[in-house]
Amino acid sequence: MVTVREIIVVEGRYDAAAVKRAVQATVVETAGFGIFSDADKVKLIRRLASERGVVILTDSDSAGLFIRGRLRGLLPDQKIKHAYIPSIPGKERRKRAPSRAGILGVEAMPPETIVQALEKAGATLDGVAAQANKGDLTKSDFYALGLSGGQASAQRRRTLARELDLPEEMTANGLLEVLNVLFTRQESMALIERAVLQ
Repeated sequence: MVTVREIIVVEGRYDAAAVKRAVQATVVETAGFGIFSDADKVKLIRRLASERGVVILTDSDSAGLFIRGRLRGLLPDQKIKHAYIPSIPGKERRKRAPSRAGILGVEAMPPETIVQALEKAGATLDGVAAQANKGDLTKSDFYALGLSGGQASAQRRRTLARELDLPEEMTANGLLEVLNVLFTRQESMALIERAVLQ
């Protein structure tokens, strides 16, 4: 599977799932227009962009273009790459009716189309697996540290996220990905020790 160094920003969870079927990457969802009322999510995307850059991959309809334009205004130009999917008439399988524009979104794109869009955008593909993340914390580490799979794990994640100025409602997988992007294993362990293990 192709590895993408940059953070990929998409509109929703179905888009994120489609991207993760196509490439190995850190993917952040905007929750559609929800991003514009979520200061914590904006701050997270800015932080990740400064670390690795972002590729914006939204639908090709008016809503997707609006979200892309607003994100462009929130991030430095030199940290953004724009990936575009083709405008293909149709309806996503999970929907009863086509979108207002009548075209397929990111979620309906086959993996090869997503890879092509990322290539055309100039995303850094393959050859960067060793550089992709600073850290190498694993799901097993998170479990052993009480950050997943336990009664108090959600509260511990919220405490850690608050300490690191990250969105507090991040899932275990989301928080793990962000820690590995921003910090080395040793830095993450020290932060976890200070925030939740004392």
